[in-house]
Formats: sequence, C-alpha cells, structure tokens
Amino acid sequence: MSPVLSPARRHRAVRGTTAALALSVALLTAGCGWSGDTGAQHTATASSPEGFPVTVDNCGVRTTYDRPPSRVVTIHQHPAELMLALGLKDRMVGTAFPDSAVLPELKKDYEAIPELAEREPSFERILDAEPDLVYGGYGSAFAEKEGRSRKAFANAGIDTHLNREYCGEKRVTMEDTYAEARTIGKIFGVRDRAEKLVADLKLRVSETASAVEDKADVPVFVYDSGDKSAFTAGGKGLGTDLIRLAGGKNVFADLDDVFGDVSWEQVVERRPEVIAIYDYAGSGSVERKKKFLLSQSALADVPAVKNKRFVVLPLTATLVGIRSAYAVDGLARGLHPESFR
Repeated sequence: MSPVLSPARRHRAVRGTTAALALSVALLTAGCGWSGDTGAQHTATASSPEGFPVTVDNCGVRTTYDRPPSRVVTIHQHPAELMLALGLKDRMVGTAFPDSAVLPELKKDYEAIPELAEREPSFERILDAEPDLVYGGYGSAFAEKEGRSRKAFANAGIDTHLNREYCGEKRVTMEDTYAEARTIGKIFGVRDRAEKLVADLKLRVSETASAVEDKADVPVFVYDSGDKSAFTAGGKGLGTDLIRLAGGKNVFADLDDVFGDVSWEQVVERRPEVIAIYDYAGSGSVERKKKFLLSQSALADVPAVKNKRFVVLPLTATLVGIRSAYAVDGLARGLHPESFR
C-alpha cells in the first residue's frame, strides 16, 4: 500500500512537473517513516543529533523536535531578530512583516533573507517556502480566519512556535524574554549561544536599572495610536515591566490586557509626566502623533503634554525579543536624563 502524504508534501508534489517527481516524494516519505498523527508530524530517524529529541510546550501546543529545524519562516520582526542574534541565519528561508528599522548589527543578515510579504503572508505563500517551522511573533501570525491556524500548519506537516507573549496566560516580564531565548536555543540545539545572549541582555538591563534605582518612579502613559480613544499598553504586556525597570510606572498598569483602549478623560486623570510613543509602520509617523497630542486642548494641562516630554520607542523593542533590553535603556534615558550625563 502506498504511504499517505501529508498535505505539505502533497502540495510540493503537485507543484512538480512530472509524475516521476511525485513518485520520488512518495518514496522518500515511505523511507522516512512519515506518520499521520493528529499533532505535529515528524520524520522518524535511526538516530538524532546530540541533545535531541527535545519537547517544547508552547501556548498549549506540544511539539517534539527530532532534530533542529532547518527551514524556518518567521512572521513579524522580533522572532527574526532573535534567531539572527542566535546565529541562525542559515536556518531561515523567509521573513515577513518588518515594522521598524532592524538593529544595525543584524541588518545585513536580515536583508539577505527573502521577504515573503510586507504583512502576514498567506498560507499558500508560506507553503511555497517549504518550511519545517513557522515562528510567529504576534497571535495574528496564526490567524484561523485567514487560514493560518497552527492546526492547519500541523496538518501540513509543519511545526509552529508562537512568541510566548501572546499565549495570554499571565503578565509578561523581562524574564519571558530570557525564557524565549533559551527555548529557541533549545529547539535549534544552540543552548550555549542562548545562555550567552541572555547573559548579555541581563547585563544591559541591570546596568540601566542600577543607574536609576534611587530615582522616584515617573508616571508614564504609552501612546500607541487612536484619536477618539487612546490605544495603550496594559498591565499584561512586556511594556509595563520595561517601564518599571527604567524607573517609571505605567499609569494603565491596571488594564488587564496586553493592549487596550482607554478614554482621554482617563489619561487626564492619571496625569502622566512622560508619554512613550510606540513607533511602527502603518500607525502614522511619530511627528503626526506628537502633533495630535499637542493639539488636544483637553490634554493641555497633562504634565507630559505641557512639558513636551516624549520618549519614542520602536514597537519591536517593546516585545519579547532581544530589543527589549535596549528599550529599557532608551526609556530610562528619557525618564531620568540626569542619570546618564
């Protein structure tokens, strides 16, 4: 009896130009012992690389890796930057949805990887890259209504990993950044690199936190976007912890979500002394956001607006990824400039 091809392998076979190509795929599948599990599917081998197999529980999905993934598509910028920081450029076959300038030290490598789409690519476009793993940054990477659910990828024989910030289980802190780096190091068999990266990030954060530890916390309002209401960072997202480490306090830390809408009346009531503006493609320029805030008469007496105290952060820097350590430093310099003179 002929083996049953997974949808991903069937997709690749259909795209072939001859029946011989389809037959070769089938024979390869049979030789590798492909199985039709309901969960993530894997190739059975006589032996695995040192340290493998490894099993990872990620946002309710349990995946066993028999060997490090070799063809990875990242959706959103922060997963791509984390992989590049771990020296995994050679495992990446596609990126998507860049939303800010890439760190200078990673720019050359990032630009060498094919960009599949300006935003989230379609399921078919991802299949065309023939990945064995899709690594998403936001929950929208695996939007079911757009045909990119994690189940759809599993049915196609492709593993998935979602940045832990969007598992929705708890409040996210810098510890999650370190844990994410270690998990990716585990999946790719580069645990030593991950530990070195974590040590470097922790040092950067601790040096900044030490510089402002004796300062009074500065009330901070995060302005992502919005005009009728303000779309801001809530207490569940990493942004609140970054503000804390930088010597500030998110005035909407009691908002029980990663992001959410609040009224301008609430902003006025909480009297932030600094406004952190999140900068990313598609949300309007930073100058436009500043102009809007400064033009609102209702905000005229808010200390941050009155004194024109703004700190600009790339949205990518406020997420679980290597940029978050840099964000702590940038925030601290905006909140407590006297500590860095």
